[in-house]
Amino acid sequence: MAAPFRSVYRPLWRIITGSGRLTLGMRHISSSKNLWCAKNLKTASAASQWSLHGAVCLQRLPVISQDRSPIEEEFMELLQQMELERSLLSDHELRLLEDAARMSRKQEEDYDSDEEKDYGDEEIVTAQDLEDTWEQKFKQFHPAQRSKGDKLDVSSSERCLADSLILLVKQDVGSQKVWLLPQIQWQAGETLRQTAERALGNLPGADLKATFLGNAPCGFYKYRYPKDIQKEGRVGAKVFFFKAMTCSPKHLPLEKNSFAWVKKDELQDFLKPEYLKQVNRFIMGL
Repeated sequence: MAAPFRSVYRPLWRIITGSGRLTLGMRHISSSKNLWCAKNLKTASAASQWSLHGAVCLQRLPVISQDRSPIEEEFMELLQQMELERSLLSDHELRLLEDAARMSRKQEEDYDSDEEKDYGDEEIVTAQDLEDTWEQKFKQFHPAQRSKGDKLDVSSSERCLADSLILLVKQDVGSQKVWLLPQIQWQAGETLRQTAERALGNLPGADLKATFLGNAPCGFYKYRYPKDIQKEGRVGAKVFFFKAMTCSPKHLPLEKNSFAWVKKDELQDFLKPEYLKQVNRFIMGL
């Protein structure tokens, strides 16, 4: 019975014992894996023709609120008038009326000084006296300036305090100097975010406390090198952008005309059209 059993169920027997088609299938899987690894190595070698760069989009957030437009001013006055008409008298306003009534009673001929016993022998401080004191303190208060320096001076990080500003630097690309977001070439052993952090830290004299928003890039840009600088088989660069925020309007002591703090609507005056097209995709006018 053993021989007929094996002849009928020989395929199943080979699978159970680990021989036959199962082994052949494992060989097919192994060869497919090797083929997949070879394709990846080929892709990696092809990608090495491009140098990787990490860039940082550093934004200085608004320091003060924006100025109200004429329509907003009119609407605010309307709301204040409506609130005044619908509101009740406050405790201070009730005290003003009470003090005025007391002063009026004192001027009457039938005024009885015994009425003041309810207030004791303490010196009476009227609500009007308090208002005069508050008025003097208010005159001593000097609010901070809403604008520091010339709004047209892009080298100052304290310009346009009511708007969000973006840091641009002038870098060498071939024989040209172009405005870019701070970027630097990737080095083996570091992540792209670490490359972007290094690009910000390598700015001459930079002392910024920036908060990076995540570990994933927010944008990507690819460009080819000019033919005169294509070397070592590198045809161009792939730039990965990371976003970072800084709330400090501290001025960077960098070389004049080597960096700029600009608003989003001013980027077109500095960046190349194709580069600007990619940058506008992740920059928000906060």
